[in-house]
Amino acid sequence: MNVDIHQSWKPFLETEFNKPYFSELVAFVKHEYQQHTCYPPGNAIFNAFNQCHFNDVKVVIIGQDPYHGPNQANGLCFSVHEGVAHPPSLINIFKEIETDLGVAYPKSGNLIRWSQQGVLLLNATLTVRAHEAGSHQKQGWETFTDAVIKTVSTHANDVVFLLWGGFAKKKVKLIDKAKHHILTSGHPSPLSANRGYWFGNKHFSKTNALLKKVHKTPIKW
Repeated sequence: MNVDIHQSWKPFLETEFNKPYFSELVAFVKHEYQQHTCYPPGNAIFNAFNQCHFNDVKVVIIGQDPYHGPNQANGLCFSVHEGVAHPPSLINIFKEIETDLGVAYPKSGNLIRWSQQGVLLLNATLTVRAHEAGSHQKQGWETFTDAVIKTVSTHANDVVFLLWGGFAKKKVKLIDKAKHHILTSGHPSPLSANRGYWFGNKHFSKTNALLKKVHKTPIKW
């Protein structure tokens, strides 16, 4: 695994790359990719950082694991490659945007367009073995991505953190509430959404209102 990460992040994360846990993580990931089919492709593992540079971060969305089906994961949480069928959570995200903002449901499930506007689409675990959800958890990725959240909290201002579901909400302890905005709701997965914990959260219009208040350009969701 090459740590192919945009230079804007390096001054803040270099210390993590030099820690023993990160060397062990790199060795684990390399071995997994050699022995098994894993996602996303090796050159997309750090896609979230390469598409959203540090100084551009306005919004952070936290996912858990990459998708583990063929051709789905592209290194951005909740996002899939062009032309790939939209997974259930992504369908519910687009449905909420439709009702919240009146934006037509999009053909493409590739959220790179969000990343390039300053939305950091961060999974807590950046790799996974094919068809085995959670297979790369507790190997060091969470230590790294927690450090990323703390870095944004410490060195950026007025970022909107969207914490969807129980797992993401636990990350609240890493964020300085005095400097940033935190919106929480249920997860967009059908299990949570169909029980009334997702639809109607209006997180997309609320995020844009918060960005406008601090003179930042709203996101074209």
